[in-house]
Amino acid sequence: MIKITLKGGIVREFADGITAADAAKEISMGLYKACCCAAIDGELVDLRTEITKDCELMLYTFDDEPGKKAYWHTASHVLAQAVKRISPDAKLGVGPATSNGFFYDFSVKENFTPEDLVKIEAEMKKIIKENLTIERFYLENDAISFMEEKNETFKAELVRDHMEKGDILSFYKQGEFTDLCAGPHLMSTGALKAVKLTQCTGAYWKGDAANPQMNRIYGTAYPKQADLDAYIEAVEEAKKRDHNLIGRQLKYFSTNDLIGQGLPLLMPKGARVVQLLQRMVEDEEEKRGYLLTKTPLMAKKDLYVQSGHWDHYRDGMFVMGDENTDDEVFALRPMTCPFQFCIYNNDMHSYKDLPIRYGETSTLFRNESSGEMHGLIRVRHFTISEGHLVVTPEQLKDEFSGVVDLIYYFMDVLGFSEDISYRFSKRDKANKEKYIDDDAAWDKTEDLMREILTELNIPFTEEEGEAAFYGPKLDIQMKNVHGKEDTLITVQIDFCLAERFNMVYVDADGSKKHPFIIHRTSIGCYERTLAMLLEKYAGALPVWIAPEQVRILPISEKQQEKAAEVLKTLRNAGLRADTDTRNEKIGYKIREAQLEKIPYMLIIGDKESENGTVSVRSGKQGDMGEISIDKFIADAMIEINSKIR
Repeated sequence: MIKITLKGGIVREFADGITAADAAKEISMGLYKACCCAAIDGELVDLRTEITKDCELMLYTFDDEPGKKAYWHTASHVLAQAVKRISPDAKLGVGPATSNGFFYDFSVKENFTPEDLVKIEAEMKKIIKENLTIERFYLENDAISFMEEKNETFKAELVRDHMEKGDILSFYKQGEFTDLCAGPHLMSTGALKAVKLTQCTGAYWKGDAANPQMNRIYGTAYPKQADLDAYIEAVEEAKKRDHNLIGRQLKYFSTNDLIGQGLPLLMPKGARVVQLLQRMVEDEEEKRGYLLTKTPLMAKKDLYVQSGHWDHYRDGMFVMGDENTDDEVFALRPMTCPFQFCIYNNDMHSYKDLPIRYGETSTLFRNESSGEMHGLIRVRHFTISEGHLVVTPEQLKDEFSGVVDLIYYFMDVLGFSEDISYRFSKRDKANKEKYIDDDAAWDKTEDLMREILTELNIPFTEEEGEAAFYGPKLDIQMKNVHGKEDTLITVQIDFCLAERFNMVYVDADGSKKHPFIIHRTSIGCYERTLAMLLEKYAGALPVWIAPEQVRILPISEKQQEKAAEVLKTLRNAGLRADTDTRNEKIGYKIREAQLEKIPYMLIIGDKESENGTVSVRSGKQGDMGEISIDKFIADAMIEINSKIR
């Protein structure tokens, strides 16, 4: 017998060699039927895994994240099997679970169509009904030939990649279909219930535009049809809030093929919102002791070599000139830090001068791959609220805390504070070549950041491989309407670049020391923030940040002169207002303003013109009645200055 510790610390005895599935069955038949996968001493495993020693066992259902992943991963294999049945010549790529379902990449002669998805989904349902047992087996020396015999060239390439890393090669078989996979998976295809294929897009093999293009099919699956229906309904609602749709419909931004992918054009509305955000950030940072800088948009290669970006970030930069023939090679800046370091080095500094807080509204350029482009969220040319704090070791905790406080202030003002999460991003010790080579400094700085975050009571998760090349970072994460998580803001502790740039300060004992540097944004990328605002409020931005706060609607031409007077009064009071002077019926004008998400409409007819009043209509509250201009302005300014959402 072996002792197994279950959820809640409960210890039970089971027969040696029992599988995780049978352990679940002995506990409860309901748990067994709902179980998707397990973890033995923290290691994620199949339910078919035998347990041969005392251990801690966690059993995961679809309600748990690991359970969802196993469920959706199994569905991706059923998708691949269905495609191979319909199109035997299709070559398999990869098919992981995602945050809300799964996808699988295929190389096919002709791109999939919506009609193809209907056929594939029907075949998936047949495979589920067949209730094929899913079996796991291992191959070593024969793995490459096994995939080559199946003419699966992409899978054979993956096998070679795994063999070079020394990985154990695991395969899963269901009926006639076999796939290279680490698992875990459900016990049979019949364990799946409700499936839906959602879309088909293009993708590149291994995410690299230099590689062959694939066809990617997305889908999702749920244990109950009612849950799937609810998800599909939520997705349809999310589409209505997608900034890429409403941002274009409401004319906040556009794109143009002549200009290029990832290079959005901010139209007057979008430009106004970004301007308002920049003013807010710069004013608040000035209150908190930040010094404003303005630095060039490009620099010689030499600057980036010294900072380390040339070695660690070269592929993400736009370079001008040929390194082999040109005397000077320049690059558009992907960040501002080395520029501000040069400003620091323009003077000698004492410990009494620190901390120094530099802030800049920075336009940056990053050569993102074409497959990563998405609206305003992932672009190649963007502007951020960038800053760098030069601090002594003793000041590091307090200054880091001050940065977090500033970030939270902006998140609260924007209405994002309940939507964000915190990720402590560390280096990947298995790929040290990606980072500055100093194990002791990395360990010390990561421990220090973890200590600071714990003291600040920030609920964070830890993620390996997401650190900057020069130090760990705190990432403030936020999901878009489709559930994809993006990094909105970062705060990084830098232990090495001060030494690279010979940045020093004279300490109290007269010795010269290298400072710590905190890299941070306070509101992140302005374009991405605009995208999140549009999605958060479905285009109906709060009045304080709305590009057009008030629209005046004269009922007929007779009131246009009065409307012009009211417009002047509103603008003199600081309100962003405009007038609809078109010769259209008032009902049409109101509907147009509502569709454009204008916060307030002021209607002027004969009565209002005579009384010196306006009839107020709110985008949120509807008809608010007739009031004086002065009263409307006073109430509106209270709402604006309070930044009411």
